[in-house]
Amino acid sequence: MEMVERPTMKNGHPFQKSALLCPGCRKLISADETRCPFCGLPAPGSLWNKTGIIAGFFDEKQFIRTLITINVIMYLLSLLMSSKGLRLSANPMTFLSPDSQGLLVLGATGTIPIDAYHRWWTLIAATYLHGGLLHIVFNMMALAQIAPLIIREYGTHRMLVIFTASGVLGFLVSYLAGVQFTIGASAAVCGLIGSALYFGKSRGGLYGQAVYKRLSGWALGIFLFGMLIPGINNWAHGGGMLAGILTGLMLGYHERTKENRLHKFLSGICIFCTAAVLAWAVLSSLVYRFF
Repeated sequence: MEMVERPTMKNGHPFQKSALLCPGCRKLISADETRCPFCGLPAPGSLWNKTGIIAGFFDEKQFIRTLITINVIMYLLSLLMSSKGLRLSANPMTFLSPDSQGLLVLGATGTIPIDAYHRWWTLIAATYLHGGLLHIVFNMMALAQIAPLIIREYGTHRMLVIFTASGVLGFLVSYLAGVQFTIGASAAVCGLIGSALYFGKSRGGLYGQAVYKRLSGWALGIFLFGMLIPGINNWAHGGGMLAGILTGLMLGYHERTKENRLHKFLSGICIFCTAAVLAWAVLSSLVYRFF
């Protein structure tokens, strides 16, 4: 947390008053403020903020790194849970792939997990699972490139809502389409693409057109890839992209609507539900695998 000294007046004499940058909006405020006068963040000078716990959520790079780290941890756990051991195939599409049993216990979704085992919570968990090294590398590279744009135009809270909702709705569409077994962050990433497409088209102008053109290339590439490579869940991609467009429309972007308490409340629900689902997935899989 950056700290500066701001001179002010007391009894006709200047003195130094401690100030800081609010972790929510990065504006200069008094360190003794109980609530940021600009963004409404409670206790911006609290110990949590000073130690970077809350500030990390608002830091774009740290937030994206956290999402990627969770995906990597879940991928490594899926390898650990695989009863058949690691697959060291020469095929790059299946190199270091967890088996279906390891993915199932950690939260793969589709008609088999939902209809046979009633595991509706897998609609959230499946976003954080991947079927191989190339799979997770590609998805995390896409996330790292697209997420900064969404955070810049929508904010961290709305970006998280778009990401989570697009993953859930994308997998729900693929479930309704009869996809039996599916995983991956690509539905959620396609949601980010959809929200960027909406932003570019809605905003217009040279910048909006540039964003729309750039992300249209991403969308076209993903669908062409899905048509050429077998095993790609195009239903989840299409559903996630549509969900991103609709979520972007409903939530709005910075130039039309500043982030407000509703957005923060929705992101809090997403954080709670995701944390609870992943904790349950990990604990139940450990019990299944080792006990």
